[in-house]
Amino acid sequence: RAEEALGASEERYRSLVETTSDLIWEVDAEGRYTFLSRKCEEMCGYPAERLLGRTPLDLLPDDCADELRRRVEAVIVDRQPFSALEVPLHHPDGRQRIIEVSGVPIFAADGRFQGLRGISRDVTERKRVEAERQRLQHQLLHSQKMESIGRLAGGVAHDFNNMLSVILGYAEIALDKVPADSSLHADLTEIANAATRSAEITRQVLAFARREAVNPQVLDLNRSVDATLKMLGRLIGEDIDLVWQPGQQVWPVRMDPSQLDQILANLCVNARDAITGPGRITIATESIGLDRPYPAIRSDCPPGNFVLLSVTDNGSGMDEATRDRLFEPFYTTKGTGVGTGLGLATVFAIVRQNNGCIDVDTAPGEGTTVRIFLPRHQGERESVPADIPTGPPRGDRETVLVVDDEPSILKLAARMLGELGYRVLTASLPGEAVELARQHGANIDVLLTDVVMPEMNGHDLIARLRALSPDLGLVYMSGYAPHLLDHLIVLDNGSPFLRKPFSSKDLAVKIRQALTDR
Repeated sequence: RAEEALGASEERYRSLVETTSDLIWEVDAEGRYTFLSRKCEEMCGYPAERLLGRTPLDLLPDDCADELRRRVEAVIVDRQPFSALEVPLHHPDGRQRIIEVSGVPIFAADGRFQGLRGISRDVTERKRVEAERQRLQHQLLHSQKMESIGRLAGGVAHDFNNMLSVILGYAEIALDKVPADSSLHADLTEIANAATRSAEITRQVLAFARREAVNPQVLDLNRSVDATLKMLGRLIGEDIDLVWQPGQQVWPVRMDPSQLDQILANLCVNARDAITGPGRITIATESIGLDRPYPAIRSDCPPGNFVLLSVTDNGSGMDEATRDRLFEPFYTTKGTGVGTGLGLATVFAIVRQNNGCIDVDTAPGEGTTVRIFLPRHQGERESVPADIPTGPPRGDRETVLVVDDEPSILKLAARMLGELGYRVLTASLPGEAVELARQHGANIDVLLTDVVMPEMNGHDLIARLRALSPDLGLVYMSGYAPHLLDHLIVLDNGSPFLRKPFSSKDLAVKIRQALTDR
């Protein structure tokens, strides 16, 4: 009966060893395998018989073999088990697996070391899941950080743009009343120029914070890039060659033209700063179809048809650590006082706003290529508006209803429109505007309204007013679209958009366009 019990016990343990999902192993004092369970062939790619008499070091890369040797030596000295040692294993099928090894030392009664006994577990899938979880966590933290920065920066930029509108507007009004050769005229010109430069900075803040109202249009990317080449040439200077390689039959894209200008300007300026002395910057376009996800910055580019816009420089390039932080707001490798750290953050935000992807190929000393994938526009091409004559067009006593919850903007717009020859009605709240529309009816020709206000936004307001006056013209104005944190405001197709801060000429052109389009 004792022999039967012993046999049953042996069979039970043999069954456990052979059916477990882990590899159970044993090595002698010289490190040679003396036992390997059946899991060996599946995990290591070799039958157990082939590995008996060999050592685990024969299966591992040199650096991992050295680490395992050190751990085993420590086990012998300390007489303590080791656990969770992760080693890479190159499987004969070409895949690399991650194996987690744990073991205990075996000692004879007299204390002599006789070997090790332990288990090995394939943790490849677990490590892949952990890496994916970390990647998603990083994306979440980045999104939350961008959201927090966006709230702060967007709010500051909105108020700043309103004040810049007042500064720039009254500076222009004063300039018209001062002789061009006077010192006061020169001082006022400097004020106007400073306000314009400040507006460009706030525009970048709003772009990376994703708080800027946009007016998307269907673009021929080759034609749009070609139109910016002179401006880009001035930005990068004469020492750097600007090479333009337009693709053949490039598909149309749909985005705000000013956003494309920002992308090109920021990428070219960044490329210029990476070049020491003479160099070359190449802009290229092509149509590209992706049949599988393409690994891009922070998220894969899905399969589909895209227009690829690339900017390549032969500058200093960058290491992987710099590349990983390249699109973080306020991150810069430039010296103090050089750059704001917003340029590439702006590019990233614009690309994401337009459902695109961005990737960077770079290495120290080998230059950099930034690739931007913009979705192909499948709809019909939009008609290109006729050229608007130069010089501010004047009104002919048409009536403009101005709606803005900022009193200084309301006062400025009313004064500008009055001097341009328009009759002006003003309302600080949409409810007031609706009441004025009821009183004046079809006598109101154009609504000039902020995009976002208390009570209702500009889109809802124009719907209410057109119920009273169907032929009412429309001009949106905005520094940005605040408080809409979950989605981007997209303006009605074809509606003129007046960006704050604006000049008297900008205002005149947009009002005339709205009157023409009625």
